[in-house]
Amino acid sequence: MDFIRPVQAVIPGAQGRILSVLAETSAELNLRTIARLSGVSLAHASRVMPVLVELGVVERREAPPSALFRFVPENVASRAITSLTRTRETVLDEMGSAAARLDSPPVSLVVFGSFARGEAGSESDIDVVVVRPLDIDEDDPPWREGLDGWREHVSRLAGNRVEMLEISEQDMPRLLRSRKPLWAEIQRDGVTVFGSPLTALREPRSA
Repeated sequence: MDFIRPVQAVIPGAQGRILSVLAETSAELNLRTIARLSGVSLAHASRVMPVLVELGVVERREAPPSALFRFVPENVASRAITSLTRTRETVLDEMGSAAARLDSPPVSLVVFGSFARGEAGSESDIDVVVVRPLDIDEDDPPWREGLDGWREHVSRLAGNRVEMLEISEQDMPRLLRSRKPLWAEIQRDGVTVFGSPLTALREPRSA
């Protein structure tokens, strides 16, 4: 999935560009502004807008000397478009919910990289730090089965490959205190979707 332009990824062309702009604001916009913000020509926008009005996704109000257009969030099709604008947030929420359902949940799941920064395109990986509990071995069958199932579920949900960096809880304090660029990035941009935040893992915990 293209999480930078999710509406345009599913609805290509000028129509997708215009809907992406309109869905992100509750304000009324004139045709010239819509064309400028969506990056399409005024002529192209003038052909698309009547179609969207007819569908009920957009409403038009006369405001001489021009007309103003507004996205209609209550429309059934608009709801699907609004959901597309929230695809990244939806995936983050489901990542945490799916982890909570595991028989052996991790101590923490932290998303980092382009997905955490809101810069993930269709070819981007979803990078995740998985913190394994002290009392679970890396090769523990239930742990491996649950984690592999979680990764497959998230990959199917997002349409992007999931790359996991699995770390023992015991090693986290040392890594978080290191000056390695990767861990500086993780602490700066990381989004905790399940379990303990990174700040809570800086101190060692007894098994």
